[in-house]
Amino acid sequence: MKVKVIPVLEDNYMYLVIEERTREAVAVDVAVPKRLLEIVGRERVSLTTVLTTHHHWDHARGNAELARLLPGLVVLGADERICALTRRLAHGEELRFGAIHVRCLLTPGHTLGHMSYFLWEEECPDPPAVFSGDALSVAGCGSRLEGTVQQMYQSLVETLGTLPPETVFCGHEHTLGNLEFAQKVEPYNDHVKAKLSWAKQRDEDDVPTVPATLGEELLYNPFLRVAEESVRKFTGKVAPADVLDVLCRERASFERAAEPLQPQARALLALQWGLLSTPRQK
Repeated sequence: MKVKVIPVLEDNYMYLVIEERTREAVAVDVAVPKRLLEIVGRERVSLTTVLTTHHHWDHARGNAELARLLPGLVVLGADERICALTRRLAHGEELRFGAIHVRCLLTPGHTLGHMSYFLWEEECPDPPAVFSGDALSVAGCGSRLEGTVQQMYQSLVETLGTLPPETVFCGHEHTLGNLEFAQKVEPYNDHVKAKLSWAKQRDEDDVPTVPATLGEELLYNPFLRVAEESVRKFTGKVAPADVLDVLCRERASFERAAEPLQPQARALLALQWGLLSTPRQK
């Protein structure tokens, strides 16, 4: 099983998964079909299927165009809102592409119809991999936009968190910001410090930080560490779902504080700080 990591848009990832014996390929989260087809042609594979994690435009907007260019293409996912969907998947359903097995794992939280995909090959030295979309990212997770905190907790901790400690391919390059927040949550976690240093170097070199491993994520991702005393202390909560809820709200505040101000907002702050003077009245 060969995985091609394809950066697109501002910080998204598409993936092309290749069954190396049959040369059949499966794409995950098609946002830019032209870019995907360039890789398909270069690898000389037959693209038969698209696995879409959720319906948001930056993960599914390329489905319709790709289906037009490749008649007979199968587009799979768990949400009827997914563009060009040909069949809706169910939690626990298993698919097969040559020697590649796929287990479909419903992981609501970011969206209600979010599906993650766990792939493996039998009798193969390559490690299994989970394509987690926006349910789980390196050192973080997607914002909870739909569903309950309990659903999100079950998705992260009970579904994804119990998979083999192998490879994680997520939907966005948010690693640096995620780790900066993780350091705020656990300032004395040496695993966070080491991963943050590594991520900064990758950022300087303009190199992707994916994939990660689930085994590592359990050491520094606060959203998977809701039972740890240090994370509970940060949130002031004990029940895991309550801890997760506070983490999500704190992370949202952290991200807003880190966002660059628009020109109008900068001017207003400058005026408030006395850096600009108001026009004199005549």
